[in-house]
Amino acid sequence: MVKVKICGITNLEDAIAAVDAGCDALGFLFYRKSKRNIEPVKAKEIISQLPERTIKIGVFVNARLDTVRRIAKSCCLDMVQLHGNESPEYCSKLKGYKIIKVIHVRNRKITVEELAKYRPFAFLFDSSTRTKVGGTGKTFSWNFIPHPHELKTQIFLSGGISRENVKKAIKETHANWVDACSSVEIRPGKKDRLKMKEFVKAAKKIYI
Repeated sequence: MVKVKICGITNLEDAIAAVDAGCDALGFLFYRKSKRNIEPVKAKEIISQLPERTIKIGVFVNARLDTVRRIAKSCCLDMVQLHGNESPEYCSKLKGYKIIKVIHVRNRKITVEELAKYRPFAFLFDSSTRTKVGGTGKTFSWNFIPHPHELKTQIFLSGGISRENVKKAIKETHANWVDACSSVEIRPGKKDRLKMKEFVKAAKKIYI
């Protein structure tokens, strides 16, 4: 069954609602330029009140290695998502952590060869613009990304994934995970309980 990540959690109410909706993982953005940025102290407080089964993922954008390590340890993160231009060398220095490396997809096909230099737990494919590295709410051509069997790793699919298109997205990409943020919000940083429930329900109906 496909797993679901709800990203951009900024408060305990939304975190609990996402867990109750049936999501598998929550994403916390440690990036000051984001409207969904959360301070580590607040994230730690929220995480301490979540079920152990919920996977906690910290999202970083071109952060210092020592900053990533410090926050990951303090907040007891299960995975680290690198959403910037982090190099393979950078990623290799975060040994001991499950790394999700984000690949920004624009107007070209992503090849297996160019991703081979990375050795992450998973790749996350997302759309981006010149001013935003994620959270755009826009989709990209799903045929631009490799099949999970080609990469021999987990695949997270993001970028405009919603309750309306999640079934099609999973069937076309065979992604192991789907990642929703803006499509399940009332406004940036505030989630919609009903939208989260409907998104998770739609995604969980699909088997890969």
